[in-house]
Amino acid sequence: MKIKPVLDSEFKPSVLYNREFLREASLPVSIAIQRENGLTHRVDTKLTTSPAKNRFYLERLVKTLLWSVGGYRVMLSPGGAGDHVQGDIDIVDIYRDAFDHIRLCYAPDGLRSFDSAFMSRIYENPFSVESLSPNEMPAARANPVSIGRHLDGRRIGFDAGGSDMKVSAVVDGRVVFSQEIVWHPKVNHDPEYHYAHIKEAIDIAREKLGQVDAIGVSSAGVYVDNRAMAASLFIKIPPDKFNARIKDIYKNIAGDIPLVVCNDGDVAALAGSMHKNSNAVLGIAMGTSEAAGYVDKNGRITGWLNELAFVPVDFQPEAPVDEWSGDIGCGVKYFSQDAVIRLAPRAGISLDSGLTPAEKLKVVQTHLADGHAGAIQIFETIGVWFGYALASYAELYEIELIQILGRVTSGKAGDIILDKATQVLKAEFPEYADRMTLYIPDEYERRVGQSIAAASLPEFK
Repeated sequence: MKIKPVLDSEFKPSVLYNREFLREASLPVSIAIQRENGLTHRVDTKLTTSPAKNRFYLERLVKTLLWSVGGYRVMLSPGGAGDHVQGDIDIVDIYRDAFDHIRLCYAPDGLRSFDSAFMSRIYENPFSVESLSPNEMPAARANPVSIGRHLDGRRIGFDAGGSDMKVSAVVDGRVVFSQEIVWHPKVNHDPEYHYAHIKEAIDIAREKLGQVDAIGVSSAGVYVDNRAMAASLFIKIPPDKFNARIKDIYKNIAGDIPLVVCNDGDVAALAGSMHKNSNAVLGIAMGTSEAAGYVDKNGRITGWLNELAFVPVDFQPEAPVDEWSGDIGCGVKYFSQDAVIRLAPRAGISLDSGLTPAEKLKVVQTHLADGHAGAIQIFETIGVWFGYALASYAELYEIELIQILGRVTSGKAGDIILDKATQVLKAEFPEYADRMTLYIPDEYERRVGQSIAAASLPEFK
């Protein structure tokens, strides 16, 4: 590792581990992840003759694919290696050991039971891990779709974040009204709290427009057919109330008005694509969590989950635990306000335990504005982490433009993060540095651009 994070000497980038593993690997293996409507993502890679190394590599790779691509059916195949012996190693046993490990991990009582239950709920199908022969493995099947860029008419753009919501009235692509409203969705158990706040915000914009032709919603979480399948915004709401009141919350509020609901990360990527007139955009928002979205080289969304918050980026055994999934080393603990708070003691900054996470972040950023050396090191560390993570993301996505935003990147912090990430890419991954541009939207683009992109989602006639 050529560049190390100053406040995390034990950091073990996933991308470097995987590259080292594959230099030793020689046994072909195929992974296919299936999601809705038979859509399938396939990866052909290799294993070694070491069962322990294979278990770790394959488990981390399947985890990465599930949270980036999404799916409920994992299919594994030897990739045509056949049942022969290499030296005194039985190759069939090598594959069987690795595949059985994945099956056990994703069993109802397994190490990744959270993940399998989550995917089963999202895709409304039982989760499975299957071993198939090479000729049984499905080919990749994708269905990217064009979204947004519709600017005609009188539209509402609504963006539901974890600490505030933004609503805008847009007329023929011009924002005529915009307002931010503070709310606390993640700590409220009553779905009526969420329903009332969202409806009130949208009604404010309705009053400004009079006639409303369409409503576009940018909202944290996973949405299928404009329905909320899972979202941290509604994390405290019991499942029965979620299904009864939250799953169709946006559809019920919109009524007969044409509506499109998209993950906020995809809308952020769309906003960057529209503003920069560029495609192959990966958007990363560092806020209460790590949100991500992607627009492909043809300006379409892929239908992937893009939940990079739960993709492993650090393979050190003592990596921090994500409280939600129970896993370690995932992006949520590196590219969010949690990361800043976690690093503060190492940087010599004490934070009052009575403060909210957002308030703690503000304290650190105030120290940064004052030139505090430890505060600078916090964001340098995040920048180095981010540079290595971007290299791993670039092996999943075709990326030309990386848009970073979110409260963690406010003020001087964003420039430090971007600078350090760029240094890592140039030093370690010149093949990516040469074709990827990193940028931070200005304040106007963050607020107005996101509103316009959200409002542009629906097409109406």
